[in-house]
Amino acid sequence: MSYKTILAVMESPAQQGGFLDFTFEVVRSFDAHLIGLHAEAVTPTPIVAPMEIPDPISVQSMQELAEKRSAEIGEIFRTRTEREGISCDWRNIVSASGFAGPSVIDSARAVDLIIAPQLASDAPGDIRTNFENFLFESGRPVLMVPHVAKAAKPFSKVMVAWNGSREAARSTFDALPFLKKADEVEIFSVNPRESADEDSGLSGAEIAATLARHGINVVATTAHADKAKAGEIIENRLSDNSVDLLVMGAYTHSRLWELLFGGVTRTLLGSMTAATLMSR
Repeated sequence: MSYKTILAVMESPAQQGGFLDFTFEVVRSFDAHLIGLHAEAVTPTPIVAPMEIPDPISVQSMQELAEKRSAEIGEIFRTRTEREGISCDWRNIVSASGFAGPSVIDSARAVDLIIAPQLASDAPGDIRTNFENFLFESGRPVLMVPHVAKAAKPFSKVMVAWNGSREAARSTFDALPFLKKADEVEIFSVNPRESADEDSGLSGAEIAATLARHGINVVATTAHADKAKAGEIIENRLSDNSVDLLVMGAYTHSRLWELLFGGVTRTLLGSMTAATLMSR
């Protein structure tokens, strides 16, 4: 298994720095084809009047602004990929749905891996929801790149946040190409489930054994939260071990993406210190 078609989500002009550097590093490491994608939402603005019909002038202005922004982002992508000699395509979609549009999701479902930027902390709630829905409705593994990423580097140290769930298993095997290239992989379980006939560390040990058969240098460890939150334990582990890539499962609940360690998505994705691969 390898990543041969990779989709990079170009959300803003600010991504010409660390985000594209990371993306190119991943694309080159797998000799993959890169698709750049930007989606703009243009929603008709009704007049505040009894008839409440769309204002043609406002709609045209919004359309022109969206097209100008899209053209700027597309030029950044094309200039960088041409300079780097990357095999690529560019897709620009302007619609009323933005990232939630069916054509955007269809594009994402036809690739091996999606690479997306960490959203700004002050991003409006509707934009955040549409963006996250797009990422995870795609059904593909998503690699989130943190804002703090300033230079491209390989993922030498990888940590898999493991709890034995379907989502955790999916993300682990979706990440196999990265795990095989890593120097060190840790299966890290926080408060693993226990039963009468299964030791709490058995599940992590079993997935570690499976990965070892792929030639992966892997160890399994566990931690107990006590009074600390699972998210804080994972964050501390990432920092203490200088982890380059975090792998974990995700699912949706009440319109918010929550991780399977007590619903701490906002904590981890809001203060990302390492690239994070998620699947569900």
